[in-house]
Amino acid sequence: MCALCFVKALVHVFRLYLAASCSYALCGPPGDFGRDAVRAGGAAGGAAGGAAGAGAGGGRRALTCAAAAAGVWLVRGAARGAEAAGRPRGGARAPALCLLLQLRELPGHVASYALAHSLGRWLVCPGSVSLMARALLPLLQRGQERLAERYGGLRAKLAARDGGDIDALFMDRRAHPGRGGRGLRLVICCEGNAGFYEMGCLSAPLEAGYSVLGWHHARAGGSSGAPSPGRDASAADAVVRFALQRLRFPPAHVVLYGWSVGAFAAAGAAATHPELGALVLDASFDDLVPLALRVMPHSWTGLVVRTVREHFHLDAAAPLCRYPGPVLLLRRSRAAAAGTPGPPRPLPAGGVEGNRGDELLLRLLRHRYPALMAREGLAAVTRWLRAGSPAREAALYARARVDDERCLALLRSYRARREAEQPDAGACGPHGPPFPWRLGRGLSARRRRQLALFLARRHLRTVDATHCSPLEPEDFQLPWRL
Repeated sequence: MCALCFVKALVHVFRLYLAASCSYALCGPPGDFGRDAVRAGGAAGGAAGGAAGAGAGGGRRALTCAAAAAGVWLVRGAARGAEAAGRPRGGARAPALCLLLQLRELPGHVASYALAHSLGRWLVCPGSVSLMARALLPLLQRGQERLAERYGGLRAKLAARDGGDIDALFMDRRAHPGRGGRGLRLVICCEGNAGFYEMGCLSAPLEAGYSVLGWHHARAGGSSGAPSPGRDASAADAVVRFALQRLRFPPAHVVLYGWSVGAFAAAGAAATHPELGALVLDASFDDLVPLALRVMPHSWTGLVVRTVREHFHLDAAAPLCRYPGPVLLLRRSRAAAAGTPGPPRPLPAGGVEGNRGDELLLRLLRHRYPALMAREGLAAVTRWLRAGSPAREAALYARARVDDERCLALLRSYRARREAEQPDAGACGPHGPPFPWRLGRGLSARRRRQLALFLARRHLRTVDATHCSPLEPEDFQLPWRL
């Protein structure tokens, strides 16, 4: 990391340290962590969010004692309602203990901040680096011209609630929807960390005949702001609201498509707008930490983990589990970028070595069908994920003697019973009874294995491609619906 970044880190840290030292109220209980910038749908919601923020310290999030000196905002802890470990609960000695805790944590936070804003940004968000933008400028210009001439692409500059500008491009197929009325559906494409809508994942749904809306991450293309997970979440929310309110697409006709790092923004937007029609995640991963450790020295392990958790916490699995609609995970069979080294090992807790996208499927199924994914079902799906090729997956599926029609009948019967039990007709939502489903209780171990494999095959599909190769139009499909 460069000396200039280290100096900037020191300035940033000591400025917030002085502010924290002047007011020990920051060491008290954390204020409410509002996501009005992401969830608000209109002017009224924004005004309410501003009022709530003013009531909680002028809209700024509270800091823990350990993080106040380094400017680390309390995101995960406040969202869970948890207290930071080591924070004093009050009393006469609280200010002194808080100051000592700040000083002890100061070197680690300085190093983490400097790494995140130098080498970390190059690795996690290379598309935001001006050097790459200049090198790709001729290709991006030709790509924009092609999209405008061939598909009638229209650019738009959207304003996110965090103050950033988002560069977006829209291709409308509703006038000529084509085969199966695909053009009536809008696919919102969330690119990867080095992807641009001029030459990214947008091409697959576009060539498949869908209406498409692409957008650039912060500081990529015509978008502004500093790249961060929070900025991506705010941008994706602005793009979804633009599709619903200005482009007038029905929520059921909107599909979110996230490739690689873009899965975090796509899954977050789906969780914020659960009424949307479907979610497709391509070549994605459950956690950035194992991937970051692959490219960094082993002696930096502690610093890398801390930097990722505090500055680039890309956890796509959590919002994925909050979205109640149809989901399809596309797994690239030759995706080294989404894998971790090491031979497969028995993992009774459900983890999978190799392709990190496998863990997304396991976490989703464990959340939606906990009874099916206990013991027998979890073991069967884990073996199926480790098959290594579509041919071996099909062989394992056939060996389990899964009867697709019987599995469908069991799922539909359970859904009908859940819907009949709901006292309010609107309690089910647009996608049916809410998850988790308790389906599997009272079934034999063999039947649970078969149902688990049936659901795994419907939620994940293996594509023979590398991580960065363009997806073929025929490989882009909408998720399975019950």
